[in-house]
Amino acid sequence: MTRGIIEAHAAGSVTSTSIMANGIDWENAVRFARATRTLGVGVHLNLVQGRPLLRVPSLTDVRTGEFHRLGVLARRAASGRIDADELAAELRAQIERVRGAGIRVTHLDSHRHAHAIPRIFPVVCRVAAEAGVPAVRIPREPLGMNALDAAATARKLVLAMWLSAPRALPLPSPLVTTDHFRGISLQGGTHFATRLRRALDTLEPGSTELMVHPGYVDAALAAQDPYTAPRAIELAELTSAGVRERRRALIAGMRAAPKSW
Repeated sequence: MTRGIIEAHAAGSVTSTSIMANGIDWENAVRFARATRTLGVGVHLNLVQGRPLLRVPSLTDVRTGEFHRLGVLARRAASGRIDADELAAELRAQIERVRGAGIRVTHLDSHRHAHAIPRIFPVVCRVAAEAGVPAVRIPREPLGMNALDAAATARKLVLAMWLSAPRALPLPSPLVTTDHFRGISLQGGTHFATRLRRALDTLEPGSTELMVHPGYVDAALAAQDPYTAPRAIELAELTSAGVRERRRALIAGMRAAPKSW
């Protein structure tokens, strides 16, 4: 979690974030989370970058001790080479490290959406329910949104395939998620402003999670994520007068809408 997220939250555009328990910027993220009590904080589960908190051989490269990359993790899961007990233990450790820092965990999501991988997703849901974490992100969005963005469409297609696997959906009780998700379709640097405003103007009934990545580029960010320069563009738009006005109009519309019981 970065200073950019705090600024977007202060502008009213960001209401929730997530923290990586084994990230290289852990101490700074905890400091920000503790200082901002009105911001929901989940756990950004990490199974694809750096080192785990525990010894989990089926999740790591024997040569380096670091997590396998996303593609390797997905292939190992598909072939049954992920130990479910090791996976569950690492997930619990990451959740408890965040809680141990004095942060109330509101939800789970993951780095590179790895929690949606078949055979991993059911374990994530089981651990979430056992740990009393109420919500899990479902990163599924319409393939038709910004369909000309080939890279984004390919990522959405892979996620749709993962989430259509047996035992994926619906979420087991008592877990919940939002009705809709928009995120991959929003990314795109200079296109972000247009895409975000279009998404805000065409929200569907129910709850929608808009996944955004506001921030400032520094050495810590560049060391763990290639998505760097577009973050400043996203921050500028999320704190702009146009987005804040749309947010106020949406809230006013929700308050004025007739309630059904």
